[in-house]
Amino acid sequence: MKRKIMKEEDEARVKKRVSSLLFTLANSMVGEIVWQTPANPPQRSDYIFHNGRRHVRPYYFEFIAHVKNRWAGKTIVDLFAEEFKGRPYEYYVDAVKCGRIQVDGEMVPVSYIVKSSQKISHFLHRHEPPVMAWGVKILKEEAEVLTVCKPASVPVHPCGQYRKNTVVGILEAEHGLAPLFPIHRLDRLVSGLLILARNASKADLFRQQIESGLVKKQYIARVVGVFPEAEQVVDVNINYNAREGRSTAEMVDSCANTPIKGKAAQTKFTRISSDGVQSIVLCEPITGRTHQIRVHLQYTGYPIANDTLYLTKEASGRSVEKTTADRAAAISNCSAACDIEEDCVNAREENWSEDFRIDPMCTNCPNLAPKGYDGEEEGLWLHCVQYSGPGWIYECPYPQWASLK
Repeated sequence: MKRKIMKEEDEARVKKRVSSLLFTLANSMVGEIVWQTPANPPQRSDYIFHNGRRHVRPYYFEFIAHVKNRWAGKTIVDLFAEEFKGRPYEYYVDAVKCGRIQVDGEMVPVSYIVKSSQKISHFLHRHEPPVMAWGVKILKEEAEVLTVCKPASVPVHPCGQYRKNTVVGILEAEHGLAPLFPIHRLDRLVSGLLILARNASKADLFRQQIESGLVKKQYIARVVGVFPEAEQVVDVNINYNAREGRSTAEMVDSCANTPIKGKAAQTKFTRISSDGVQSIVLCEPITGRTHQIRVHLQYTGYPIANDTLYLTKEASGRSVEKTTADRAAAISNCSAACDIEEDCVNAREENWSEDFRIDPMCTNCPNLAPKGYDGEEEGLWLHCVQYSGPGWIYECPYPQWASLK
């Protein structure tokens, strides 16, 4: 029995060694590879600036996941093909065969059946989506708090395909600021004030105040039409559809027995100015639902003028000429608060001429951006200008599009 156990242990060691050698051999065609994990901090040299966009130089990365109960019983290839549809089936077959996809640190056959809680590693050549090349301007730097002007199109923290092209990643790469704890949300296409705590205890204090309703928030939006002079309060439930990635205003009929799906939401709106075609509106959300301001403005009949997700057909017709005329300015001219770092960008624009490593298995190479990103994205005309709470207030200057002159 003892000899049998020793033999099995020897076979396991040999198998692991062979898997390691095959993995190294399979990837030797691209030279020495340094695999990054979330523990590797972003570096200033990771970024490439081209045509007004901030790109990330493609890099090798190990994605780690653990098998969920609903994944158990599937083959390793079918699992990836069904759950991660961004790559073709044939890619996953090849990735398993050459060890770019492993289970519990070992190579497995394409017919391998996964079990619940097993560790799955996917070694890939990672291409992050580009964002607009506007700088993350630091507004105030305190011992426990950092406030910045978040540019539109840049996510706050790592999520989905974004890791280095985030506010948190850029601040660490270009200013050495880490760790940082964002204390509120701003959608990727929204710009303006972002508050980050510099330690976990300060972040918890902010979150407690927000959850207790002690924090007031102010945004400005540029909307279609002449918004009413009188203050408008919208008290309409919001239902978020995660599959579609959008929210809808839900009318509550007290006479009907239809169950309410949406969550209670309330926003106060006040007109700041108007040029007869569009208006600048102060938005004060009382609650914090997904896309709340955007949906409530759509509900009033005055949607954000360049919000393609929520522009109604009628509103689009009323505003198309004005929005088109302003589009180029909105892309090329950032606000005074979030100005593009011209000297820094110009110096690094030359990096575009440098070759980045082409990976023969990568489904995005030789392109710099991942498939599906055409570079035509622009920022939403919604900007956070102020957060205030017990004994504190933080502000961000208005963006350039807030002037209707």
